Amino acid sequence: MITQVPTICPYCGTGCTVNLIVSDGIIVGTTPNIRSPVNEGKLCPKGTYCYQFVHSPDRLKKPLVRKGDVFIETDWDTAYHIIAENMKIYSPEEIGVLASARCSNEDNYALMKFARGVLKTNNIDHGARQCHASTMTGLTLSFGMGTMTNSIPDIGESDCIFCIGSNTFEQHPLIGRQIIRAKADGGRFIYADPRYTPTAIQADLFLQFYSGSDVAVLNCIMGEIIRNGLENRKFIESRTREYESLKRVVLQSKYTPQEVSILTGVSREDLKTAANWIGTAKRCTVLYAMGLSQQSGGVNNVRAIANLMMLTGNIGRPGTGINALRGQNNVQGACDMGCLSDSFPGYQPVTDSVVHRKISKIWKFPDGIAPPRIGYDILQMFQKAMHPPFGIKAMVLMGENPLVSEPDLSTVEHGIKNLEFLVVSDIFFTKTCEHADVVLPAACYAEKDGTVTNTERRVQRLKKAVDPPGVALPDWQIITNLASHMGYGDQFPYECPADIFNEMTQVCPAYQGITHEKLMNPDGVFWPCPFDEHPGTPVLYKERFYHPDGKGVFCPVEWKPPSELPDSLYPYRLTSGRVIWHWHTGTMTRRSKNLADEVSEAYIEINPADAETAGVTEGDVVIVRSRKGSLSCNVKIASDIKAGMVFMPLLFDTALSRLTGKPSPESGTSEYKSVCVAIKPIISHDGVS
Repeated sequence: MITQVPTICPYCGTGCTVNLIVSDGIIVGTTPNIRSPVNEGKLCPKGTYCYQFVHSPDRLKKPLVRKGDVFIETDWDTAYHIIAENMKIYSPEEIGVLASARCSNEDNYALMKFARGVLKTNNIDHGARQCHASTMTGLTLSFGMGTMTNSIPDIGESDCIFCIGSNTFEQHPLIGRQIIRAKADGGRFIYADPRYTPTAIQADLFLQFYSGSDVAVLNCIMGEIIRNGLENRKFIESRTREYESLKRVVLQSKYTPQEVSILTGVSREDLKTAANWIGTAKRCTVLYAMGLSQQSGGVNNVRAIANLMMLTGNIGRPGTGINALRGQNNVQGACDMGCLSDSFPGYQPVTDSVVHRKISKIWKFPDGIAPPRIGYDILQMFQKAMHPPFGIKAMVLMGENPLVSEPDLSTVEHGIKNLEFLVVSDIFFTKTCEHADVVLPAACYAEKDGTVTNTERRVQRLKKAVDPPGVALPDWQIITNLASHMGYGDQFPYECPADIFNEMTQVCPAYQGITHEKLMNPDGVFWPCPFDEHPGTPVLYKERFYHPDGKGVFCPVEWKPPSELPDSLYPYRLTSGRVIWHWHTGTMTRRSKNLADEVSEAYIEINPADAETAGVTEGDVVIVRSRKGSLSCNVKIASDIKAGMVFMPLLFDTALSRLTGKPSPESGTSEYKSVCVAIKPIISHDGVS
């Protein structure tokens, strides 16, 4: 018997609905869900082949326990007992917990509650720290909340789309369709990037600038808008404050098109044209992704974007807004669920005594929950683990592979090796599992029910299509069982994901009016949805921002040079990003034959002129060295990239994080987009060293 089960694609944050075709308990294919308002009957290559890794023979099937240098299969009760007994050894300050943007809302909520209620620690974080922490920090300063302001279909209603720091047609292809829709209706598309990407091909105006000069470009555009009287004075006067401080910054002579052209490599005429198109549009929207946020200056980049949209009054209406495109399928949901060192669910501060008491009352832990103080973020955890005996000694990881995905890889490696006890729950035996004491087999997206929240704040349902392999379980169930073994069964009475979701809505104000009945609608529900009769909120800030006075705040920022600049030793600026065929480290996509056949190894793109200077040709194996570390990969000659820039995709186990820069003190996000490197050939394309 063949059935089709609708669920949500496990890759990027778009949240496409995909039908999994199941035959005799095996997923044999996919079809796009025609009813979905997100992908409207289309899928990208990753979504099309998202089933191929599910039944991989190397899936984890049984719990594993370390015995010396080997792992031995065991049963669940033994694994739970070992974890429970070891966790009793450590104080809350000595334990770290990592959640996952790849797991469901219910999984993440259960782990967050386990951390704060069972382990009594606020040392919990996840990969959003290196993804959109800059967005949360920057937009919260400007608007009072740090999320995407509009819906995906809204993008197609824009008169002018300004995309910066996002190769949308490869990173979020189904969102790219909305750009095409807007262009078909006469809209203009401005694209800013150091590379001439597939997204650039669609642009009406392409601004090719040097990585790290984003703020200079944005300040220049704002200065031109003001000089030409194109600012939205009514919106500024009625809905914002601190406008004069913005004017003082962006009208400086150093942000004139002539000066910024020299700094960024973008022509004066193109800068003026961009300002005119944005300033005269009735409905302008901005798209950005990690190209803007994954920088040491990412918070300032986001503030500048917010300034631009308030300056032109492009907030609170369809076709306008700031669309921060999330990278992972449930990074928004993991943040919403409070998997952050400083926040309970719904971004309620852990330091707020009123919130602390409210959540303590709902959870009913007899011995209380973690005290009201901020815990360690993901990088701090590994830094603390590097310095025994006073730091982090034990960690619980759910669906995270930090030995490949995290920046500052040297710190992560040393930290993990110093841990006394490590538990990892995952679907495959990753590099991080190699250092674990207990490895737990988890169900993947196709093997469990629950919910996920996409980039536009749309909460949608995951539906189980097949059984997990062996005795693998959904993460929420693993956590529930473990909590029971540790004496907290009454606080984790969950029989199904719906039980967890119902509790989530009590704890998270923005989800309070979302019910499982509402989620039967394939459109999903946008948060905030504060009460039962509320339909959800596709467009934020229609009448007021989330600051107490209801006004948006202009936060002027000065351009600062990137944390690194090229010199004779490190002459090239490295930027990074995704390719359409793979997703992040490739743990899942490398096990999908159709995707792996397209791209099977890491590479570095280099401009032909730079390749000649470096003495490399297509196919050469080179050493790429930064001030932090080095790696080897193949060369790809590409005229699409600006001279002086090189590009590497974020995929496979090449561990680009060996090269990346220091974290921002404001957000904790590391410098991925403007790291300086040297390139040295080690093997030429004809095999000669």
